[in-house]
Amino acid sequence: MPLSIRHILICVGLGLGLSLTSVAYSGQAEGHHHRAERAARTAHPHRLLLRSAAAIVQDAQTGEVLYDKNADTVTPIASITKLMTAMVVLDAGVDLNQDVTISKADRDFLLGTHSRLKPGASLSRNELLRLALMSSENRAAAALARTTYPGGIEPFLRAMNHKARMLGMDDTHFDDATGLSSGNVASAEDLVKLVRAAHRYALIRKFTTTSGHEVHVAGRSLAYHNTDRLVSNESWNIGLSKTGFTNDAGHCLVLQATLAERQVIIVLLDSWGRLSRIGDANRIRAWLEANARSHSAGAPRAAQESSNREPG
Repeated sequence: MPLSIRHILICVGLGLGLSLTSVAYSGQAEGHHHRAERAARTAHPHRLLLRSAAAIVQDAQTGEVLYDKNADTVTPIASITKLMTAMVVLDAGVDLNQDVTISKADRDFLLGTHSRLKPGASLSRNELLRLALMSSENRAAAALARTTYPGGIEPFLRAMNHKARMLGMDDTHFDDATGLSSGNVASAEDLVKLVRAAHRYALIRKFTTTSGHEVHVAGRSLAYHNTDRLVSNESWNIGLSKTGFTNDAGHCLVLQATLAERQVIIVLLDSWGRLSRIGDANRIRAWLEANARSHSAGAPRAAQESSNREPG
């Protein structure tokens, strides 16, 4: 039977009422959700949640692991590789003041990354080392590896992998000196050992924490900047820093820094966003400072450690 206009208006009114009720309920539910989140943060003020797929925070002096997340997972490490490259160059005792000429062989044939160091350009090993560590210059790292040992790249790679074994980095392997190869892999646990070893080299400490540098090549001045923005932040006390990125490795960052009056080593691997590794580093800093305040205020040690380890 056909509906009258009155029936139609009643039905529309009922429908509108139900819709408004649903919207109101949805708003209440969202409000409850945000209040629950705030309550959870209040109940667990020292819980650390990171966006990096794998991470570790270790006390640099005692070796105590303060936090770990998938720290034994073996994954590509991108340009974190260059810390090992630098150590092998310095261990070889080559003349750092000697000029090295960039070759076509130093180009990136894997990923096709760009470089302002053109074949034929010459820089001292010291300058190439600085650019490789500070601004992650791939051709600089490749040229250093090619010219350090008689025989070129192969003996250099053997030296890199041998040093990894000597440092107890059992899950680490290097296929190249730049980190462009996805065959360069390690775990976060291994990279703590790498950072600890690299920090013993004064030149590595200096170059990885230099915020910017200018070099002169073929009559041109080229300005380079550190790939880690934290080294320019005066509120951070960083003793060593290195970033890395490839599509396979994600965004990576390793640090040695003094935070909350303790020296710590931080390793962040496969962070999903370009700025997430910086965000994670800041989250770790805030977490350490909050725990330090709680401990100084007499909070039970067990309560501070209850959320140190994040599952999976």
